[in-house]
Amino acid sequence: MTAEGAQDARPDDADPEGRGLPLVPVLLGLTVVSGIIDAVSYLGLGHVFTANMTGNVVVLGFAAAGAPGFSVPHTLTSLVCFLVGALTGGRVAVRYGGGSRRTWARVTLTAEALLVGASAVVAFTVPDATTTTYALIALTAFAMGLRNATVRKLGVADLTTTVLTMTLTGLASDSRAGGGSGHRSPRRTASVFAMLAGAVLGAWLVVHRDLGTPLLIAGVAAGVLAVVTSGQERGP
Repeated sequence: MTAEGAQDARPDDADPEGRGLPLVPVLLGLTVVSGIIDAVSYLGLGHVFTANMTGNVVVLGFAAAGAPGFSVPHTLTSLVCFLVGALTGGRVAVRYGGGSRRTWARVTLTAEALLVGASAVVAFTVPDATTTTYALIALTAFAMGLRNATVRKLGVADLTTTVLTMTLTGLASDSRAGGGSGHRSPRRTASVFAMLAGAVLGAWLVVHRDLGTPLLIAGVAAGVLAVVTSGQERGP
């Protein structure tokens, strides 16, 4: 290649990992998806979480104590399927983690999009059956376990996509008011608002429409993010 050609070469030609949207906005988009999915599961599937397992363990305690409106079988189904999804995510990381982060992220997000999309199809076609509830819990919990294992191993700070306890703790304790530098406050704040936005959207759709519509939106969003994501945390 001539010197002029080298100057004209785009940065992402030299680094395929840089092609696409950086991981930070992708993970923020996935945080919105988590809010949608937990709104569907908690409001529409019998007070169970399929993305937030911290809340789900607490819900299991409520159900075990006999609190009305909670189900031990529903909650255990979510926990088990989430763990199986996380185990699968670990195996995917072994397969792809030593190579292209871009390929790894795209494979995982494509799988999530297919699983959540399948749950939308079930919700639309068999909306009222008891087996539908278990199918939706199983599909979405497995998808969230798969994604969580991947996000954890990708190691992008302060963007777990499903829980906010440590994010909120860091936002307060590391702020200037708390004696810190506050250098990650924008990312943490964006994560909180992303989850809130997803929960509001998901809840509105569950209350005013059905379970299939928010699941369809979540599946499409995950699919779009799978197509556009890069393997880099930040852009050039």
